[in-house]
Amino acid sequence: MEIVYVYLKKRSEFGKQCNFSDRQAELSIDIPPNPQLMEQFVVRDPVDTGIQCSTDMSEHEVNTERFEMETRGINHLEGGWPKDVNPLELEQTIRFRKKVEKDENYINAILQLGYVMEHCIKQNNAIDIYGEYFDEDDSVEVSDEVLSAKTINVFRDPNEIKRTATHLSWHPDANRKLAVAYSCLDFQRANVNMSLESFIWDLENPNKPELSLKPASPLVTLEYNPKDAHVLIGGCYNGQIACWDTRKGSLVAELSTIEFSHRDPVFGALWLQSKTGTECFSASTDGQVMWWDIRKISEPTEILVMDVSRKGILENALGAITLEFEPTMPTKFMVGTEQGVVISCNRKAKTIAEKIVCTFSGHHGPIYALQRNPFYPKNFLTVGDWAVRIWSEESRESCIMWTKYHMAYITDGAWSPQRPAVFFTTKMDGTVDIWDFVFKQSDPALSLKVCDEALFSLKVQDNGCFLACGSQLGTTTLLEVSPGLCNLQRNEKNAMSSIFERETRREKILEARHREMRLKEKGRAELRDEEGDETKVSQEQLLAIAEEEFFDVIKTEMKRRETGTKKAKRYDELETEEGGMEGEQHLEDEEYRQDDEEQEEEEEEEDEKMPKE
Repeated sequence: MEIVYVYLKKRSEFGKQCNFSDRQAELSIDIPPNPQLMEQFVVRDPVDTGIQCSTDMSEHEVNTERFEMETRGINHLEGGWPKDVNPLELEQTIRFRKKVEKDENYINAILQLGYVMEHCIKQNNAIDIYGEYFDEDDSVEVSDEVLSAKTINVFRDPNEIKRTATHLSWHPDANRKLAVAYSCLDFQRANVNMSLESFIWDLENPNKPELSLKPASPLVTLEYNPKDAHVLIGGCYNGQIACWDTRKGSLVAELSTIEFSHRDPVFGALWLQSKTGTECFSASTDGQVMWWDIRKISEPTEILVMDVSRKGILENALGAITLEFEPTMPTKFMVGTEQGVVISCNRKAKTIAEKIVCTFSGHHGPIYALQRNPFYPKNFLTVGDWAVRIWSEESRESCIMWTKYHMAYITDGAWSPQRPAVFFTTKMDGTVDIWDFVFKQSDPALSLKVCDEALFSLKVQDNGCFLACGSQLGTTTLLEVSPGLCNLQRNEKNAMSSIFERETRREKILEARHREMRLKEKGRAELRDEEGDETKVSQEQLLAIAEEEFFDVIKTEMKRRETGTKKAKRYDELETEEGGMEGEQHLEDEEYRQDDEEQEEEEEEEDEKMPKE
């Protein structure tokens, strides 16, 4: 049986019908040939034509709508959190999560949604449509790239009297601006006519600074606020803390009163991780660490004296030069001192003794740089004297890794934010060293001569590709490193983690051995103290024995000399009585007789000593 289905459609739905028919042809137009026009015909072979006026031009106008561009900003906040919870504070978010997880409605909602998501999860586990089954990255890559760095820009101090670029700070948002603090750190050698200004530079305009910051005293340190890019905090040479708002211009927006400020230059100032984004703290060589709130910056909110004896005596405090603060550890911070000691502190401790947790000592001079590894915060880097040292918080007595001693003094250093094994250092001979501990540990992977004068400051951009270094004459050089130094290598994290763990374990073993030796020495010292009187008696006996031996030697020598004198007298007597030859012969016979008697006595003594059969 054949199945047939007929589709029907109305004729009106096909549109107007066309009717065609046959008819005779019609002439629409007829143009006969014109002989006069034929005479004007010119063959182009080629042809030059002279004219008196310009060629004909056509004009065309089009009315279009104007396109206007406008840039607008949006303040985006992480959603879903209550108003009383700051999503940037790790402790508050963890506390809120624990509170929500205990709620019964939350548990019921998760159980209901779990059945809905289970089907999708099983589908994803069945087949991965995004999986690359022939991944080329599985093969071992051997990179033949030559490590290099090139100069991108140079920002020179526009003033005639040159000053040292003491500190650098990158703009937190786009990293297109660089704030540079200028100061003369030579004690009582600053020129009277020296400018006090510091500058903010635009990376694309090295000829002129974008904004001048005008403090009352030269700036030693300068830092952008990570939460508000318009606000900067600066530490002055006279010990004051100054705050700028770039929207208000070059003048200082807030300034601490000199009575409640530091007594020495402020070498370190950092922003804290807070809800308001207005808290910071500073350190100075006067031995104090002060906490500030820029909303009320007239006096500090808290003061900590760097007294390692934990008594809080300012006269015994160590001068602070560098600060280190990790936002993931909001209660901990570290201070590098002039005496080569790193002090680890806990701000939330109740007493002064508890606030200073421990110390790390190993440098011969001031610590100019102190920074935690961005991937492994328990390990930190210090720069002082002629070497760089890497420490672990688990090993407090000595560092776990260090570089060789250089001929030039090392002035600053910083970790790469993209690679855990790479760090940068600057030296007094104008050289920037780039170290890669996965590739080589004895020498830098790349050494670059930047300028002839000494380099004093260093700052690495967040992407790790650009670094800025400031010199003694106020010249700031912007460098770009090759991709091999800023791109994370394969298995680099695991390699550095194993290196840090291995070296930490080795130092722990050495520390335990040293501790054991110290305990043994202490036990010996205690034993010597207990036997003090006996030791004195034994010392007197030794002195008596030594004196007795000394006098025995003297008596023996005196007897020998007396015997020689008697022989000489006897010889003279015989010579006088019996004559020359006879007296001399008589003396020889007498000597022979004495020698024979001594030999017989020795033989008798040996016979007595021999055992009887």
